[in-house]
Amino acid sequence: MSTGSSAFLAALANRRSYYALRSASPILDGQIRSILSEVMLKTPSAFNSQTTRAVLLLKKEHEKFWEIVKDVLLARIGPERFAKTGPKLDSFKAAYGTVLFYEDQPVVAQMKEKFPSYAENFDPWSEHTSGMHQLNAWVALEAEGFGANLQHYNPIIDERVQAAFQISKDWKLRSQLVFGTPDGDTPAPKDKLPVNQLLTVLGADS
Repeated sequence: MSTGSSAFLAALANRRSYYALRSASPILDGQIRSILSEVMLKTPSAFNSQTTRAVLLLKKEHEKFWEIVKDVLLARIGPERFAKTGPKLDSFKAAYGTVLFYEDQPVVAQMKEKFPSYAENFDPWSEHTSGMHQLNAWVALEAEGFGANLQHYNPIIDERVQAAFQISKDWKLRSQLVFGTPDGDTPAPKDKLPVNQLLTVLGADS
């Protein structure tokens, strides 16, 4: 493996889902913002559509977000079922920050109008670019010493979150990346299928 790809692949290999997180940061808030700014500017999108939007919530704003999630879930599933869900939500709240990933729906619609031959593809392409942004942010934050996990409490929280943080109703929430200082051991790697079931190579030199 060349040295050009080894650092990137090592960072990708080190990414894990950390659920035990503390409200502490190994870097300054300005550095977190700079990392996410680079992710937003450097991650590709189909036809350079740039449909992804991100909202960074830190400290008290992060805690406010997870209180909203708790309120919504409690009202939706009732106290008995919430007794099992509440501690998990508290573990997310105990972290340092959350990145909300959105897709700007009017931009998706504009791309459909601009390129009608590809119109049916822009919805899945929007999801593709969102996923790339999420992974890039996840890997970049973990490379700085954070642990993170990815959550999906959308769409049931969308309206409350829009109102609380003045987020455009034209944006569609896709995921929530929770991050903080890891508290505990590194999670074990997940089992993977044999690579020959995942990758097919044709036409290569032997």
